[in-house]
Amino acid sequence: MSVRVTVVGSGYVGTVVAACLAHLGHAVVGLESDHDKCGLLAQGIAPFFEPELEPLLAAGVTQGNLRFTSCVTEALQDAEAVFLCVGTPSRADGRADVTALEESARQIAFALRQPAVLVTKSTVPIGSGQWLRDTVDEAMSEREDGGVAFAVVSNPEFLRQGSAVQDFLYPNRVVLGSDDAGALDVLAEVYEPILGQTFAGAREVTPHLVRTGLTTAETVKYAANAFLATKVSFANEIANVCEAVGADVGEVMHAIGLDHRIGRAFLDAGVGWGGSCFRKDISELMAAASDHDYDARLLRATVEVNDWQRGLVVRKLRQRLHGLRGRRIGMLGLAFKPDTDDLRDAPAVDIARWLLEGGARVQAHDPVVERLPQVPGVKLVDDEYGAADGVDALVLVTDWDQYDAIDLDVIASRMRGTLIVDGRGVFDRDKVEAAGLTYEGIGRNALITTP
Repeated sequence: MSVRVTVVGSGYVGTVVAACLAHLGHAVVGLESDHDKCGLLAQGIAPFFEPELEPLLAAGVTQGNLRFTSCVTEALQDAEAVFLCVGTPSRADGRADVTALEESARQIAFALRQPAVLVTKSTVPIGSGQWLRDTVDEAMSEREDGGVAFAVVSNPEFLRQGSAVQDFLYPNRVVLGSDDAGALDVLAEVYEPILGQTFAGAREVTPHLVRTGLTTAETVKYAANAFLATKVSFANEIANVCEAVGADVGEVMHAIGLDHRIGRAFLDAGVGWGGSCFRKDISELMAAASDHDYDARLLRATVEVNDWQRGLVVRKLRQRLHGLRGRRIGMLGLAFKPDTDDLRDAPAVDIARWLLEGGARVQAHDPVVERLPQVPGVKLVDDEYGAADGVDALVLVTDWDQYDAIDLDVIASRMRGTLIVDGRGVFDRDKVEAAGLTYEGIGRNALITTP
């Protein structure tokens, strides 16, 4: 059954949600205050890179069940479910900034003309469900008609950049949190095509539906990301131990990952995690714990290990090249992970900045990143081989598939030096050395300077 849905905010999450819900057969209106972005979306053009998204956008717009507007009243007309997908960036104190969420809540309160379910899809501070309800109630009390009935549901997103469409349509679980059973029923109806896999392109998967309370649903998102980030930091901690004792972290992680209690996912050692979610979510979870006089020591260590790991590449380069000043360094990959152009909290940004501060010259390639405003001193080149031209060392930072197939003999012929620093465990040491190059990995039987 089709549900009339409004999606507030057309950033990364909102655009994916709108396009996918339209693909499921719902009538979707996206509300976007940025007129330029709204114009692109209305043409079915995605304002950022994400595999599989643009065809869904274009199909929804062409078929007429997906449209975008900058008018709040128009967007909310007849809406049964309103997904709030506005940004909640971290403030300097680590807390989430809910300014945009509050503004959207008040606009909805004044413009909504029929009962609806308000859905927090943005990652919001724990306890925001009740805060949102109070904010909308307060704003509605200012209306002459006293407002309309509404309910609040927390529906955290678990979208990985680079596979967001797949994650939305074929999830492990759908989490819905509210103390209003009727509101949960409405959202379960929205997700029924996914839960039953009855839409075009359905697969033989059986997503779990988790119905719970508001606060529990909000906590699920933070706990999930904190656990994944901790797994990565654990792998990097073990990598550093492996370098000290002469073990191979790749083989260690493979062996422990075979234990079904542990699993292999997120146990790849390297230069650490990045992106817009992990650091922000861990900071917010630690802040929530601090509010109740609890020091989340494991979470703090997760962040500390990750931050230290980013500098490991620079320390290796400084040691191997006997200093950075006057050296030329090539970098493969800038986005924080493959299949995205997102540079938020990307390890490559910090690494490039530290190299420049150390006196090195840096040139880099990424398949989709075309600008690096955060570090203007970096020269961007057209392909992966251009990144090797005349460099003393080449560093792999983002494990794009095309780098796995790189011709190492060509790389060797274009470099000035011989050092390859494999920050993601992509290259085969034997093949690197067969090309006359020097392999330096992370956690793969090399000496390390103890922090």
